[in-house]
Amino acid sequence: MYKLMLCLRYLKTRWIALASIISVTLGVATMVVVNAVMSGFSHEMHVRLHGILSDVVMESHSLDGFYQWERHMQAVREVAGDDIENMTVTVHVPAMLNLRVRDQWLPRQVTVIGIDDETYNNVSDFSKYLKHPSNRQQVDFDLKEKGYDGPDNSPLVESGWEYRREKIAYQQELEAEMRRFETMHQTGHLPTRTNPNELAAMDSPLEGNAAEPTPLVTPKFADDPDAPPLPGAPPADLADRIAKQSNKQVDPNTKGADPFALRHDQPKSQTFDPMKHQAPGIILGMAVASIRQRDAEGQVKDYFLAVPGDDVRLTFPSAESPPKAISETFTVVDFYESKMNEYDAGFAFVPLSKLQSLRYMTHPELGSAVSTIQIRLKPGADLNKFTNNLRAAFPAETHPFRIQSWKDMQGPLLAAVQMEKTILNILLFLIIGVAGFGILATFYMIVVEKTKDIGILKSLGASGGGIMSIFVGYGLSLGIVGSGVGCILGLLFVWNINHIAKLIEMITGREVFDPTIYYFQEIPTIVEPAAIAMVVFGAMLIAVLASVLPAIRAARLHPVEALRYE
Repeated sequence: MYKLMLCLRYLKTRWIALASIISVTLGVATMVVVNAVMSGFSHEMHVRLHGILSDVVMESHSLDGFYQWERHMQAVREVAGDDIENMTVTVHVPAMLNLRVRDQWLPRQVTVIGIDDETYNNVSDFSKYLKHPSNRQQVDFDLKEKGYDGPDNSPLVESGWEYRREKIAYQQELEAEMRRFETMHQTGHLPTRTNPNELAAMDSPLEGNAAEPTPLVTPKFADDPDAPPLPGAPPADLADRIAKQSNKQVDPNTKGADPFALRHDQPKSQTFDPMKHQAPGIILGMAVASIRQRDAEGQVKDYFLAVPGDDVRLTFPSAESPPKAISETFTVVDFYESKMNEYDAGFAFVPLSKLQSLRYMTHPELGSAVSTIQIRLKPGADLNKFTNNLRAAFPAETHPFRIQSWKDMQGPLLAAVQMEKTILNILLFLIIGVAGFGILATFYMIVVEKTKDIGILKSLGASGGGIMSIFVGYGLSLGIVGSGVGCILGLLFVWNINHIAKLIEMITGREVFDPTIYYFQEIPTIVEPAAIAMVVFGAMLIAVLASVLPAIRAARLHPVEALRYE
Protein backbone atom coordinates (compact mmCIF):
# COMPACT_ATOMS: atom_id res chain seq x y z
CA MET A 1 0.00 0.00 0.00
CA TYR A 2 2.84 2.36 0.84
CA LYS A 3 4.19 1.85 -2.69
CA LEU A 4 1.01 3.19 -4.31
CA MET A 5 0.82 6.11 -1.87
CA LEU A 6 4.42 7.12 -2.61
CA CYS A 7 3.83 6.82 -6.37
CA LEU A 8 0.81 9.15 -6.22
CA ARG A 9 2.63 11.56 -3.91
CA TYR A 10 5.61 11.84 -6.25
CA LEU A 11 3.26 12.22 -9.21
CA LYS A 12 1.38 15.14 -7.59
CA THR A 13 4.23 17.10 -6.16
CA ARG A 14 7.00 16.91 -8.74
CA TRP A 15 7.08 19.69 -11.34
CA ILE A 16 9.85 17.83 -13.11
CA ALA A 17 7.54 14.84 -13.37
CA LEU A 18 4.97 17.16 -14.96
CA ALA A 19 7.52 18.09 -17.62
CA SER A 20 8.04 14.39 -18.37
CA ILE A 21 4.29 13.86 -18.61
CA ILE A 22 3.94 16.79 -21.01
CA SER A 23 6.70 15.45 -23.26
CA VAL A 24 5.02 12.03 -23.40
CA THR A 25 1.63 13.69 -23.97
CA LEU A 26 2.85 15.77 -26.89
CA GLY A 27 4.58 12.79 -28.46
CA VAL A 28 1.52 10.56 -28.21
CA ALA A 29 -0.87 13.30 -29.43
CA THR A 30 1.35 14.03 -32.42
CA MET A 31 1.55 10.37 -33.37
CA VAL A 32 -2.23 9.96 -33.09
CA VAL A 33 -2.82 12.97 -35.37
CA VAL A 34 -0.20 11.97 -37.93
CA ASN A 35 -1.43 8.37 -38.07
CA ALA A 36 -5.03 9.47 -38.52
CA VAL A 37 -4.18 11.95 -41.31
CA MET A 38 -1.84 9.56 -43.11
CA SER A 39 -4.43 6.78 -42.85
CA GLY A 40 -7.05 9.14 -44.26
CA PHE A 41 -4.87 10.11 -47.21
CA SER A 42 -3.88 6.49 -47.79
CA HIS A 43 -7.52 5.35 -47.70
CA GLU A 44 -8.65 8.07 -50.11
CA MET A 45 -5.80 7.20 -52.44
CA HIS A 46 -6.61 3.48 -52.32
CA VAL A 47 -10.29 4.16 -53.00
CA ARG A 48 -9.57 6.43 -55.94
CA LEU A 49 -6.86 4.22 -57.39
CA HIS A 50 -9.08 1.17 -57.08
CA GLY A 51 -12.16 3.11 -58.21
CA ILE A 52 -11.28 3.02 -61.88
CA LEU A 53 -9.42 -0.29 -61.85
CA SER A 54 -10.87 -3.71 -61.33
CA ASP A 55 -9.22 -6.14 -58.94
CA VAL A 56 -7.26 -8.01 -61.61
CA VAL A 57 -6.36 -6.81 -65.12
CA MET A 58 -5.26 -9.00 -68.03
CA GLU A 59 -3.47 -6.45 -70.20
CA SER A 60 -2.44 -6.98 -73.82
CA HIS A 61 1.24 -6.84 -74.72
CA SER A 62 0.37 -4.91 -77.88
CA LEU A 63 -1.47 -1.66 -78.42
CA ASP A 64 -3.50 -3.47 -81.06
CA GLY A 65 -5.00 -5.81 -78.44
CA PHE A 66 -5.77 -9.49 -78.77
CA TYR A 67 -8.62 -11.44 -80.36
CA GLN A 68 -10.77 -14.32 -79.11
CA TRP A 69 -11.16 -12.71 -75.72
CA GLU A 70 -14.36 -14.68 -75.11
CA ARG A 71 -12.32 -17.88 -75.16
CA HIS A 72 -9.80 -16.41 -72.72
CA MET A 73 -12.59 -15.28 -70.37
CA GLN A 74 -14.07 -18.77 -70.41
CA ALA A 75 -10.64 -20.23 -69.59
CA VAL A 76 -10.29 -17.81 -66.67
CA ARG A 77 -13.69 -18.88 -65.33
CA GLU A 78 -12.63 -22.52 -65.51
CA VAL A 79 -9.45 -21.78 -63.56
CA ALA A 80 -10.87 -19.51 -60.83
CA GLY A 81 -14.58 -19.19 -61.41
CA ASP A 82 -15.54 -19.41 -57.73
CA ASP A 83 -13.74 -16.18 -56.85
CA ILE A 84 -14.97 -14.14 -59.84
CA GLU A 85 -17.87 -11.75 -59.41
CA ASN A 86 -17.87 -9.96 -62.79
CA MET A 87 -15.74 -9.51 -65.88
CA THR A 88 -15.62 -7.02 -68.74
CA VAL A 89 -13.31 -5.95 -71.56
CA THR A 90 -11.89 -2.56 -72.52
CA VAL A 91 -9.70 -0.95 -75.16
CA HIS A 92 -6.95 1.48 -74.13
CA VAL A 93 -5.21 3.72 -76.62
CA PRO A 94 -3.19 6.94 -76.31
CA ALA A 95 -4.81 9.86 -78.11
CA MET A 96 -4.77 13.59 -78.68
CA LEU A 97 -7.91 15.46 -77.68
CA ASN A 98 -8.62 18.86 -79.22
CA LEU A 99 -10.94 21.32 -77.53
CA ARG A 100 -12.20 24.34 -79.45
CA VAL A 101 -11.97 27.35 -77.16
CA ARG A 102 -12.40 30.91 -78.44
CA ASP A 103 -11.77 29.84 -82.06
CA GLN A 104 -8.60 28.02 -81.09
CA TRP A 105 -7.94 24.30 -80.86
CA LEU A 106 -6.36 23.34 -77.53
CA PRO A 107 -4.69 19.90 -77.60
CA ARG A 108 -4.71 17.56 -74.63
CA GLN A 109 -2.86 14.26 -74.32
CA VAL A 110 -5.20 11.62 -72.95
CA THR A 111 -5.66 7.88 -72.75
CA VAL A 112 -8.90 6.87 -74.42
CA ILE A 113 -10.65 3.92 -72.81
CA GLY A 114 -13.36 2.14 -74.71
CA ILE A 115 -15.83 0.67 -72.22
CA ASP A 116 -18.97 -1.38 -72.38
CA ASP A 117 -21.51 0.81 -70.59
CA GLU A 118 -23.54 -2.26 -69.61
CA THR A 119 -20.79 -4.15 -67.78
CA TYR A 120 -17.94 -1.76 -66.96
CA ASN A 121 -19.57 -0.51 -63.79
CA ASN A 122 -19.81 -4.10 -62.53
CA VAL A 123 -16.02 -4.34 -62.17
CA SER A 124 -15.21 -0.82 -60.94
CA ASP A 125 -16.65 2.18 -59.14
CA PHE A 126 -16.56 4.25 -62.32
CA SER A 127 -20.13 5.55 -62.17
CA LYS A 128 -19.72 6.88 -58.61
CA TYR A 129 -17.54 9.69 -59.93
CA LEU A 130 -19.77 10.88 -62.79
CA LYS A 131 -21.54 14.22 -62.65
CA HIS A 132 -25.02 13.33 -63.87
CA PRO A 133 -27.27 11.41 -61.44
CA SER A 134 -28.74 9.14 -64.12
CA ASN A 135 -25.24 8.14 -65.25
CA ARG A 136 -24.41 7.24 -61.68
CA GLN A 137 -27.33 4.80 -61.81
CA GLN A 138 -26.45 3.38 -65.23
CA VAL A 139 -23.69 4.65 -67.46
CA ASP A 140 -24.58 5.55 -71.04
CA PHE A 141 -23.19 7.85 -73.70
CA ASP A 142 -26.35 9.84 -74.44
CA LEU A 143 -26.28 13.58 -73.78
CA LYS A 144 -28.67 14.52 -71.00
CA GLU A 145 -31.09 17.46 -71.19
CA LYS A 146 -29.67 19.05 -68.01
CA GLY A 147 -29.19 18.27 -64.32
CA TYR A 148 -25.41 17.91 -64.04
CA ASP A 149 -24.10 18.31 -60.50
CA GLY A 150 -21.81 21.25 -59.85
CA PRO A 151 -21.34 24.34 -57.74
CA ASP A 152 -23.83 27.20 -58.00
CA ASN A 153 -23.30 29.47 -61.00
CA SER A 154 -21.13 26.81 -62.61
CA PRO A 155 -21.50 26.32 -66.41
CA LEU A 156 -21.67 22.60 -65.66
CA VAL A 157 -25.11 22.98 -64.07
CA GLU A 158 -26.56 24.65 -67.17
CA SER A 159 -24.96 22.26 -69.67
CA GLY A 160 -26.67 19.53 -71.66
CA TRP A 161 -29.03 19.56 -74.65
CA GLU A 162 -30.45 23.01 -73.93
CA TYR A 163 -26.94 24.47 -73.85
CA ARG A 164 -26.06 22.63 -77.08
CA ARG A 165 -29.14 23.93 -78.92
CA GLU A 166 -28.47 27.49 -77.86
CA LYS A 167 -24.82 27.27 -78.83
CA ILE A 168 -25.52 25.72 -82.25
CA ALA A 169 -28.23 28.31 -82.95
CA TYR A 170 -25.85 31.10 -82.08
CA GLN A 171 -23.11 29.63 -84.28
CA GLN A 172 -25.49 29.19 -87.20
CA GLU A 173 -26.72 32.74 -86.95
CA LEU A 174 -23.17 34.00 -86.65
CA GLU A 175 -22.13 32.03 -89.73
CA ALA A 176 -25.17 33.33 -91.63
CA GLU A 177 -24.25 36.90 -90.74
CA MET A 178 -20.67 36.28 -91.78
CA ARG A 179 -21.87 34.94 -95.13
CA ARG A 180 -24.13 37.98 -95.64
CA PHE A 181 -21.24 40.34 -94.98
CA GLU A 182 -19.03 38.30 -97.28
CA THR A 183 -21.71 38.56 -99.98
CA MET A 184 -21.94 42.29 -99.40
CA HIS A 185 -18.18 42.53 -99.75
CA GLN A 186 -18.32 40.71 -103.09
CA THR A 187 -21.51 42.16 -104.61
CA GLY A 188 -21.76 45.55 -102.98
CA HIS A 189 -25.20 45.02 -101.49
CA LEU A 190 -26.35 43.32 -98.30
CA PRO A 191 -28.67 40.36 -98.97
CA THR A 192 -31.85 40.14 -96.96
CA ARG A 193 -32.20 37.64 -94.20
CA THR A 194 -34.27 34.56 -94.83
CA ASN A 195 -36.09 34.95 -91.55
CA PRO A 196 -34.97 37.97 -89.54
CA ASN A 197 -37.17 36.95 -86.60
CA GLU A 198 -34.93 33.93 -85.98
CA LEU A 199 -32.03 36.16 -85.12
CA ALA A 200 -31.24 36.45 -81.46
CA ALA A 201 -32.10 39.76 -79.89
CA MET A 202 -29.09 42.02 -79.69
CA ASP A 203 -28.60 45.43 -78.20
CA SER A 204 -28.44 48.10 -80.85
CA PRO A 205 -25.18 50.04 -80.80
CA LEU A 206 -27.18 53.18 -81.71
CA GLU A 207 -29.40 53.21 -78.64
CA GLY A 208 -26.77 54.53 -76.30
CA ASN A 209 -25.86 57.44 -78.58
CA ALA A 210 -29.16 58.49 -80.09
CA ALA A 211 -28.27 62.22 -80.03
CA GLU A 212 -25.42 61.68 -82.43
CA PRO A 213 -26.61 59.18 -85.04
CA THR A 214 -23.87 57.40 -86.87
CA PRO A 215 -23.89 58.34 -90.58
CA LEU A 216 -24.66 55.55 -92.92
CA VAL A 217 -21.65 54.24 -94.74
CA THR A 218 -22.01 53.48 -98.41
CA PRO A 219 -20.03 50.45 -99.56
CA LYS A 220 -16.84 51.67 -101.15
CA PHE A 221 -17.08 49.98 -104.47
CA ALA A 222 -20.76 50.63 -105.05
CA ASP A 223 -19.89 53.91 -106.81
CA ASP A 224 -16.13 53.45 -107.14
CA PRO A 225 -15.18 53.62 -110.83
CA ASP A 226 -12.04 51.59 -110.07
CA ALA A 227 -13.91 48.77 -108.38
CA PRO A 228 -13.95 45.41 -110.19
CA PRO A 229 -17.11 44.64 -112.18
CA LEU A 230 -19.82 42.93 -110.22
CA PRO A 231 -20.63 39.36 -111.24
CA GLY A 232 -23.54 39.35 -113.60
CA ALA A 233 -25.56 36.63 -115.25
CA PRO A 234 -23.53 33.64 -116.45
CA PRO A 235 -22.90 33.25 -120.16
CA ALA A 236 -25.75 31.66 -122.12
CA ASP A 237 -23.95 28.37 -122.80
CA LEU A 238 -22.94 28.00 -119.12
CA ALA A 239 -26.47 28.78 -117.92
CA ASP A 240 -27.79 26.15 -120.30
CA ARG A 241 -25.39 23.47 -118.98
CA ILE A 242 -26.28 24.34 -115.38
CA ALA A 243 -30.00 23.98 -116.17
CA LYS A 244 -29.46 20.61 -117.85
CA GLN A 245 -27.29 19.38 -115.00
CA SER A 246 -29.83 20.41 -112.36
CA ASN A 247 -32.64 18.51 -114.14
CA LYS A 248 -30.55 15.39 -114.77
CA GLN A 249 -31.04 12.35 -112.56
CA VAL A 250 -27.49 11.49 -111.55
CA ASP A 251 -26.40 8.19 -110.04
CA PRO A 252 -24.02 9.07 -107.16
CA ASN A 253 -22.10 5.88 -107.77
CA THR A 254 -21.19 7.04 -111.27
CA LYS A 255 -17.65 8.31 -111.63
CA GLY A 256 -17.53 12.09 -111.37
CA ALA A 257 -21.07 12.38 -110.02
CA ASP A 258 -22.02 14.39 -106.97
CA PRO A 259 -21.68 11.93 -104.06
CA PHE A 260 -24.19 13.94 -102.04
CA ALA A 261 -26.82 14.12 -104.78
CA LEU A 262 -29.21 11.74 -103.07
CA ARG A 263 -28.85 13.48 -99.77
CA HIS A 264 -30.38 16.66 -101.22
CA ASP A 265 -33.73 14.93 -101.54
CA GLN A 266 -33.64 13.19 -98.19
CA PRO A 267 -35.74 14.53 -95.32
CA LYS A 268 -33.85 16.57 -92.79
CA SER A 269 -34.54 13.97 -90.07
CA GLN A 270 -32.19 11.55 -91.85
CA THR A 271 -29.24 13.97 -91.96
CA PHE A 272 -27.06 14.99 -89.03
CA ASP A 273 -28.51 18.07 -87.41
CA PRO A 274 -26.37 19.25 -84.47
CA MET A 275 -29.49 20.87 -83.02
CA LYS A 276 -31.12 17.45 -82.68
CA HIS A 277 -28.33 14.93 -82.95
CA GLN A 278 -25.11 14.32 -81.10
CA ALA A 279 -21.84 12.77 -82.20
CA PRO A 280 -20.69 9.59 -80.39
CA GLY A 281 -20.54 10.35 -76.69
CA ILE A 282 -17.36 10.85 -74.71
CA ILE A 283 -16.88 11.16 -70.93
CA LEU A 284 -13.90 13.36 -70.08
CA GLY A 285 -11.83 13.51 -66.97
CA MET A 286 -12.68 16.65 -65.05
CA ALA A 287 -9.20 18.16 -65.33
CA VAL A 288 -9.00 17.46 -69.07
CA ALA A 289 -11.58 20.12 -69.86
CA SER A 290 -11.31 22.43 -66.87
CA ILE A 291 -8.77 24.50 -64.96
CA ARG A 292 -9.06 24.70 -61.19
CA GLN A 293 -7.72 27.89 -59.67
CA ARG A 294 -8.72 30.76 -57.43
CA ASP A 295 -10.69 33.76 -58.60
CA ALA A 296 -10.01 37.37 -57.66
CA GLU A 297 -11.83 36.85 -54.34
CA GLY A 298 -9.72 33.84 -53.43
CA GLN A 299 -12.46 31.26 -54.00
CA VAL A 300 -11.53 27.99 -55.70
CA LYS A 301 -13.39 27.66 -59.01
CA ASP A 302 -13.35 25.42 -62.05
CA TYR A 303 -12.97 27.23 -65.37
CA PHE A 304 -14.39 24.97 -68.05
CA LEU A 305 -12.92 24.71 -71.52
CA ALA A 306 -15.78 22.41 -72.56
CA VAL A 307 -19.00 21.20 -70.94
CA PRO A 308 -21.53 18.47 -71.78
CA GLY A 309 -23.01 19.42 -75.14
CA ASP A 310 -19.75 20.60 -76.72
CA ASP A 311 -18.07 18.70 -79.52
CA VAL A 312 -14.40 17.72 -79.27
CA ARG A 313 -12.00 16.20 -81.76
CA LEU A 314 -10.15 12.99 -80.92
CA THR A 315 -7.12 11.73 -82.86
CA PHE A 316 -5.67 8.28 -82.17
CA PRO A 317 -3.70 5.56 -84.01
CA SER A 318 -5.42 2.77 -85.86
CA ALA A 319 -4.69 -0.89 -85.13
CA GLU A 320 -2.80 -1.33 -88.36
CA SER A 321 0.82 -1.84 -89.29
CA PRO A 322 2.03 0.84 -89.66
CA PRO A 323 -0.69 2.68 -87.71
CA LYS A 324 -2.51 5.62 -89.25
CA ALA A 325 -3.95 8.64 -87.49
CA ILE A 326 -7.73 8.59 -87.16
CA SER A 327 -9.73 11.67 -86.23
CA GLU A 328 -13.33 11.62 -85.09
CA THR A 329 -15.70 14.11 -83.52
CA PHE A 330 -17.28 13.22 -80.18
CA THR A 331 -19.83 15.00 -78.05
CA VAL A 332 -19.03 15.51 -74.38
CA VAL A 333 -21.82 13.83 -72.39
CA ASP A 334 -20.43 13.84 -68.84
CA PHE A 335 -17.39 14.40 -66.63
CA TYR A 336 -15.47 11.95 -64.47
CA GLU A 337 -13.99 13.32 -61.25
CA SER A 338 -12.13 10.83 -59.05
CA LYS A 339 -10.11 13.60 -57.34
CA MET A 340 -6.93 11.82 -58.46
CA ASN A 341 -5.31 14.30 -60.79
CA GLU A 342 -3.47 11.52 -62.65
CA TYR A 343 -6.83 10.08 -63.66
CA ASP A 344 -8.90 13.24 -64.01
CA ALA A 345 -6.30 14.87 -66.29
CA GLY A 346 -5.45 11.82 -68.35
CA PHE A 347 -8.51 9.70 -69.16
CA ALA A 348 -11.40 9.91 -71.61
CA PHE A 349 -14.06 7.22 -72.01
CA VAL A 350 -15.90 6.32 -75.22
CA PRO A 351 -18.17 3.43 -76.29
CA LEU A 352 -16.20 0.22 -76.74
CA SER A 353 -17.79 -0.81 -80.04
CA LYS A 354 -17.27 2.66 -81.53
CA LEU A 355 -13.57 2.70 -80.65
CA GLN A 356 -13.10 -0.85 -81.99
CA SER A 357 -14.81 0.13 -85.23
CA LEU A 358 -12.79 3.32 -85.69
CA ARG A 359 -9.48 1.57 -85.00
CA TYR A 360 -10.28 -1.38 -87.30
CA MET A 361 -10.06 -3.81 -84.39
CA THR A 362 -12.51 -6.24 -85.96
CA HIS A 363 -11.75 -9.34 -87.97
CA PRO A 364 -14.29 -11.27 -90.06
CA GLU A 365 -13.23 -14.59 -88.53
CA LEU A 366 -11.64 -13.71 -85.17
CA GLY A 367 -14.21 -11.14 -84.09
CA SER A 368 -13.23 -7.97 -82.23
CA ALA A 369 -10.01 -7.28 -80.33
CA VAL A 370 -9.65 -5.84 -76.83
CA SER A 371 -6.80 -4.39 -74.80
CA THR A 372 -7.72 -5.69 -71.35
CA ILE A 373 -9.94 -8.17 -69.56
CA GLN A 374 -10.92 -6.73 -66.21
CA ILE A 375 -12.01 -8.96 -63.34
CA ARG A 376 -13.75 -8.10 -60.08
CA LEU A 377 -13.44 -10.64 -57.28
CA LYS A 378 -16.04 -11.63 -54.76
CA PRO A 379 -15.72 -10.07 -51.29
CA GLY A 380 -13.22 -11.96 -49.17
CA ALA A 381 -11.33 -13.50 -52.09
CA ASP A 382 -7.55 -13.59 -51.70
CA LEU A 383 -6.26 -11.12 -54.30
CA ASN A 384 -2.63 -12.30 -54.27
CA LYS A 385 -3.54 -15.98 -54.42
CA PHE A 386 -6.00 -15.38 -57.27
CA THR A 387 -3.42 -13.37 -59.24
CA ASN A 388 -0.69 -15.96 -58.75
CA ASN A 389 -3.02 -18.78 -59.83
CA LEU A 390 -3.90 -16.93 -63.03
CA ARG A 391 -0.24 -16.17 -63.73
CA ALA A 392 0.58 -19.85 -63.34
CA ALA A 393 -2.27 -20.87 -65.65
CA PHE A 394 -1.67 -18.14 -68.26
CA PRO A 395 2.07 -17.36 -68.37
CA ALA A 396 2.92 -14.15 -70.20
CA GLU A 397 5.46 -16.00 -72.35
CA THR A 398 2.79 -18.03 -74.12
CA HIS A 399 -0.27 -15.80 -73.90
CA PRO A 400 -0.91 -12.40 -75.51
CA PHE A 401 -1.44 -10.64 -72.19
CA ARG A 402 0.05 -10.21 -68.75
CA ILE A 403 -1.84 -10.45 -65.47
CA GLN A 404 -1.59 -7.81 -62.75
CA SER A 405 -3.59 -6.92 -59.69
CA TRP A 406 -4.57 -3.30 -59.15
CA LYS A 407 -1.99 -3.09 -56.37
CA ASP A 408 0.72 -4.27 -58.77
CA MET A 409 -0.27 -1.59 -61.27
CA GLN A 410 -0.16 1.16 -58.65
CA GLY A 411 2.65 -0.41 -56.63
CA PRO A 412 5.17 2.48 -56.70
CA LEU A 413 2.59 5.04 -55.59
CA LEU A 414 1.18 2.86 -52.82
CA ALA A 415 4.69 1.93 -51.67
CA ALA A 416 5.66 5.61 -51.53
CA VAL A 417 2.67 6.44 -49.34
CA GLN A 418 3.37 3.51 -47.02
CA MET A 419 7.04 4.47 -46.79
CA GLU A 420 6.13 8.06 -45.86
CA LYS A 421 3.82 6.80 -43.14
CA THR A 422 6.46 4.45 -41.74
CA ILE A 423 9.19 7.10 -41.71
CA LEU A 424 6.90 9.62 -40.01
CA ASN A 425 6.01 7.06 -37.34
CA ILE A 426 9.69 6.33 -36.70
CA LEU A 427 10.58 10.01 -36.45
CA LEU A 428 7.71 10.78 -34.14
CA PHE A 429 8.41 7.77 -31.96
CA LEU A 430 11.87 9.22 -31.42
CA ILE A 431 10.11 12.16 -29.75
CA ILE A 432 8.69 9.75 -27.19
CA GLY A 433 12.14 8.18 -26.94
CA VAL A 434 13.57 11.60 -26.02
CA ALA A 435 10.83 11.92 -23.44
CA GLY A 436 11.94 8.52 -22.09
CA PHE A 437 15.47 9.82 -21.59
CA GLY A 438 13.96 12.77 -19.76
CA ILE A 439 12.16 10.35 -17.46
CA LEU A 440 15.42 8.44 -16.92
CA ALA A 441 17.27 11.62 -15.89
CA THR A 442 14.37 12.70 -13.70
CA PHE A 443 14.30 9.40 -11.87
CA TYR A 444 18.05 9.48 -11.22
CA MET A 445 17.60 12.91 -9.67
CA ILE A 446 14.70 11.64 -7.58
CA VAL A 447 16.72 8.64 -6.40
CA VAL A 448 19.62 10.90 -5.38
CA GLU A 449 17.25 13.33 -3.68
CA LYS A 450 15.30 10.61 -1.90
CA THR A 451 18.31 8.67 -0.67
CA LYS A 452 17.35 9.48 2.94
CA ASP A 453 13.75 8.30 2.41
CA ILE A 454 15.01 5.11 0.78
CA GLY A 455 17.35 4.48 3.73
CA ILE A 456 14.52 5.00 6.21
CA LEU A 457 12.18 2.70 4.31
CA LYS A 458 14.80 -0.03 4.14
CA SER A 459 15.66 0.38 7.83
CA LEU A 460 11.93 -0.07 8.55
CA GLY A 461 11.95 -3.37 6.68
CA ALA A 462 11.15 -2.44 3.09
CA SER A 463 12.69 -4.87 0.65
CA GLY A 464 14.74 -4.03 -2.43
CA GLY A 465 11.92 -5.28 -4.64
CA GLY A 466 9.46 -3.02 -2.84
CA ILE A 467 11.71 0.03 -3.36
CA MET A 468 12.15 -0.91 -7.01
CA SER A 469 8.43 -1.31 -7.53
CA ILE A 470 7.88 2.24 -6.20
CA PHE A 471 9.99 3.77 -8.98
CA VAL A 472 8.81 1.37 -11.67
CA GLY A 473 5.25 2.13 -10.65
CA TYR A 474 6.12 5.82 -10.76
CA GLY A 475 7.38 5.44 -14.34
CA LEU A 476 4.29 3.43 -15.27
CA SER A 477 2.10 6.17 -13.77
CA LEU A 478 3.90 8.79 -15.87
CA GLY A 479 3.37 6.66 -18.96
CA ILE A 480 -0.34 6.08 -18.26
CA VAL A 481 -1.10 9.72 -17.53
CA GLY A 482 1.05 11.09 -20.37
CA SER A 483 -0.14 8.65 -23.03
CA GLY A 484 -3.76 8.85 -21.84
CA VAL A 485 -3.90 12.63 -21.99
CA GLY A 486 -1.96 12.61 -25.26
CA CYS A 487 -4.41 10.11 -26.77
CA ILE A 488 -7.41 12.25 -25.78
CA LEU A 489 -5.81 15.45 -27.07
CA GLY A 490 -4.83 13.73 -30.31
CA LEU A 491 -8.36 12.43 -30.90
CA LEU A 492 -9.88 15.84 -30.15
CA PHE A 493 -7.45 17.38 -32.63
CA VAL A 494 -8.33 14.81 -35.29
CA TRP A 495 -12.07 15.25 -34.87
CA ASN A 496 -11.75 19.04 -35.21
CA ILE A 497 -8.81 19.15 -37.60
CA ASN A 498 -10.66 21.05 -40.35
CA HIS A 499 -11.87 23.72 -37.91
CA ILE A 500 -8.33 24.02 -36.57
CA ALA A 501 -7.00 24.34 -40.14
CA LYS A 502 -9.42 27.19 -40.83
CA LEU A 503 -8.41 28.89 -37.57
CA ILE A 504 -4.73 28.62 -38.54
CA GLU A 505 -5.58 30.05 -41.96
CA MET A 506 -7.33 33.01 -40.33
CA ILE A 507 -4.36 33.68 -38.04
CA THR A 508 -1.54 33.17 -40.54
CA GLY A 509 -3.38 34.19 -43.70
CA ARG A 510 -1.97 31.18 -45.53
CA GLU A 511 -3.75 28.12 -46.84
CA VAL A 512 -3.04 25.01 -44.77
CA PHE A 513 -4.75 22.55 -47.10
CA ASP A 514 -4.95 23.83 -50.69
CA PRO A 515 -7.87 22.13 -52.50
CA THR A 516 -6.45 23.16 -55.90
CA ILE A 517 -3.50 20.82 -55.22
CA TYR A 518 -5.05 17.94 -53.30
CA TYR A 519 -8.56 18.01 -54.86
CA PHE A 520 -9.99 17.41 -51.37
CA GLN A 521 -12.36 19.90 -49.84
CA GLU A 522 -11.47 18.72 -46.31
CA ILE A 523 -8.52 16.96 -44.70
CA PRO A 524 -9.31 13.22 -44.72
CA THR A 525 -8.72 11.38 -41.43
CA ILE A 526 -9.27 7.82 -40.25
CA VAL A 527 -8.79 6.79 -36.62
CA GLU A 528 -7.44 3.26 -36.42
CA PRO A 529 -7.88 1.81 -32.89
CA ALA A 530 -5.04 -0.68 -33.40
CA ALA A 531 -2.58 2.08 -34.30
CA ILE A 532 -3.63 4.16 -31.30
CA ALA A 533 -3.27 1.16 -28.98
CA MET A 534 0.24 0.54 -30.29
CA VAL A 535 1.22 4.19 -29.77
CA VAL A 536 -0.15 4.24 -26.21
CA PHE A 537 1.43 0.90 -25.35
CA GLY A 538 4.77 2.01 -26.83
CA ALA A 539 4.76 5.23 -24.81
CA MET A 540 3.98 3.37 -21.58
CA LEU A 541 6.69 0.80 -22.33
CA ILE A 542 9.30 3.54 -22.88
CA ALA A 543 8.27 5.24 -19.61
CA VAL A 544 8.59 1.95 -17.69
CA LEU A 545 11.94 1.05 -19.29
CA ALA A 546 13.28 4.53 -18.48
CA SER A 547 12.46 4.01 -14.81
CA VAL A 548 14.03 0.56 -14.49
CA LEU A 549 17.69 1.62 -14.11
CA PRO A 550 16.99 4.28 -11.44
CA ALA A 551 14.73 1.78 -9.65
CA ILE A 552 17.51 -0.84 -9.64
CA ARG A 553 19.94 1.72 -8.23
CA ALA A 554 17.44 2.66 -5.51
CA ALA A 555 16.79 -1.00 -4.68
CA ARG A 556 20.50 -1.68 -4.24
CA LEU A 557 21.07 1.19 -1.78
CA HIS A 558 22.18 -0.04 1.62
CA PRO A 559 20.26 1.65 4.49
CA VAL A 560 23.49 2.43 6.41
CA GLU A 561 25.11 4.02 3.36
CA ALA A 562 21.92 5.88 2.62
CA LEU A 563 21.67 7.37 6.15
CA ARG A 564 25.39 7.88 6.87
CA TYR A 565 25.60 11.44 5.66
CA GLU A 566 22.04 12.45 6.57
